[in-house]
Amino acid sequence: MNAAAPARTAPLAARVLALAALLPLAAGATAPPPVACHGTIYLTFDTGSQSQADLIAAVLVRQKVKATFFLANEKTVKGDYSLDPSWQAYWRARVAEGHAFGTHTFDHTYYVRDAAHGKITVKPQFGGHAGKVQDWTSQQYCDELRRVDQRFHQLTGKALDPFWRAPGGKTSPRTLAAGKACGYQHAGWATPAGFSGDELPVERASNAQLLQRALDGLRDGDIFMAHMGIWSRKDPWAPANLEPLIEGLKQKGFCFATLREHPDYRK
Repeated sequence: MNAAAPARTAPLAARVLALAALLPLAAGATAPPPVACHGTIYLTFDTGSQSQADLIAAVLVRQKVKATFFLANEKTVKGDYSLDPSWQAYWRARVAEGHAFGTHTFDHTYYVRDAAHGKITVKPQFGGHAGKVQDWTSQQYCDELRRVDQRFHQLTGKALDPFWRAPGGKTSPRTLAAGKACGYQHAGWATPAGFSGDELPVERASNAQLLQRALDGLRDGDIFMAHMGIWSRKDPWAPANLEPLIEGLKQKGFCFATLREHPDYRK
């Protein structure tokens, strides 16, 4: 018997299966199309302590999800600030991945109230006037938004997208008008489910409770907001919740996009 004999005596079923496996390739078949989305969620992240910055980036890459980042020059757990040159490689990498970026005011400046003569009372959290209440003109408020754009361009060579988010989500018609006048549209999170709760004390809201609230409450078109690290929360939100949230929403038929694709923020 020659060496080819064992092949001729192979079970018929095995040969049939082998041939069947080759048929799709021979016919030029492609992979099945992706499952259609039943809705879109817009993940957004505000800068913070940056303790979760690397984890967030890794999860987004692994899950093939694009998000929107709102940037302020905040102090980080590394002892530097989130828009320092030391963060250049980080932001350049996020640009290369196709994420979107908005301004969160340079010094994480909180709106306090509307002041006399059309001015806006604010309180920067960082920078040379940290903790000091000041009255700004609309132009000064606009300049504060643009400072982030200018620094981002220095770091990445790219301009920000045309939207902004107020620290704490606190706005007034004056701040909204000031932002609009210099080319930025405000992007809050609108629904209670859109707030991750990562700023809340663990004693009031555990990670498990926050995750379930988001999974139960988020609907098509919702903007979801979390931070890239919170100084005060004892049990960080992102390590426990970010990937389970994305996976859970995918299982419910949701897809993800940046605010560039949101109907309210498209150019």
